[in-house]
Amino acid sequence: MKLINKPLLLAALMGLSLLAKADITVGVTLSATGPAASLGIPEKNTISLMPKSIGGQTVNYVVLDDASDTTAAVSNARKLIAESKVDVILGSTITPASLAMIDVAAEAKVPMISMAASARIVEPMDDKRKWVFKTPQNDIMMSLAIAEHMGRTGVKTVGFIGFSDAYGEGWFQEFSKAAGLKGLKIVANERFSRTDTSVTGQTLKLMAARPDAILVAGSGTPAALPQKTLKERGYAGKMYQTHGVANADFLRVGGKDVEGTFLPAGPVLVADQLPANNPVRKTALAYVAAYEAAYGKGSVSTFGAHAWDAGLLMAHAVPEALKKAQPGTPEFRAALRDALEKTNELAGAHGIFTMSPTDHLGLDQRARVMVKIENGTWKYTP
Repeated sequence: MKLINKPLLLAALMGLSLLAKADITVGVTLSATGPAASLGIPEKNTISLMPKSIGGQTVNYVVLDDASDTTAAVSNARKLIAESKVDVILGSTITPASLAMIDVAAEAKVPMISMAASARIVEPMDDKRKWVFKTPQNDIMMSLAIAEHMGRTGVKTVGFIGFSDAYGEGWFQEFSKAAGLKGLKIVANERFSRTDTSVTGQTLKLMAARPDAILVAGSGTPAALPQKTLKERGYAGKMYQTHGVANADFLRVGGKDVEGTFLPAGPVLVADQLPANNPVRKTALAYVAAYEAAYGKGSVSTFGAHAWDAGLLMAHAVPEALKKAQPGTPEFRAALRDALEKTNELAGAHGIFTMSPTDHLGLDQRARVMVKIENGTWKYTP
């Protein structure tokens, strides 16, 4: 009978035990400071509400601030992969940073779930984007909501002013398609920087075109600047913003100058105003309750909800990935990517997610509502 080498057997068993108890490491890079801080702060707050254990495995979160800077976001992604050995990356907050991170995630074969809006983050699908998912509604979905509302309310001509980056350009492209479908004519097209302190020149050009309505394609508090300037100059047409302004900080900075503004938003923004049969109402209210319990009544924003949905997607996929591999391995990261892609009818705070190999967003029209700013708050507009 062959004798068993007890020290080797003990070492092997200890190795299996350590492997079985391997922690899941989640890397996060968000814009907690800089021009997009009003978006990134509620996202960062939401990370603290995410589960500390999934599928019996401890989950560790490594959270970094990219300061709304594309170069910093890329550096953070590389650091999270090389030093923290993360199994998945959540972030970043804004489109330019998320687009720049795609190469990093794809090269390392680490799944990434972005909280930025542009469809270009996940489209067109290719060998790089197959590692990338996102939670905010696509620009075309929200553009159509705006164009449909404009058409119903008699708007014929539109002035456009957007950020001078990938967010603004993406919105112009998508809104141009939606406007064409609804018979709207874009009569002015202007740009401004997230850090600008004056947009007087752009405002004068917009007003000279005499549009029935103006769409501001910005996000966070910087998006209030064109609208405040237009108000000062006496513009009296309809005003529209994108879902990029759906937080309390925009209301605070915009004040009376943004009263009457229309915008598309995720259902979570007006969760308590939704009809009882709305399929997102229950899950949206659950996020609102969790966030406000931690940070106070009225503190919730749609941006934190994008992070919440990223966490839900991750938590839904992890148990499936654990059936195939252990955390900390290339096999686990690949299995996690595969599981994310197979998400089906998962209810989140913003909508119902059903992914596929060609759709790494997975939201449909249940993920949008029209909202009006009225008396300093958000009013659901059926």
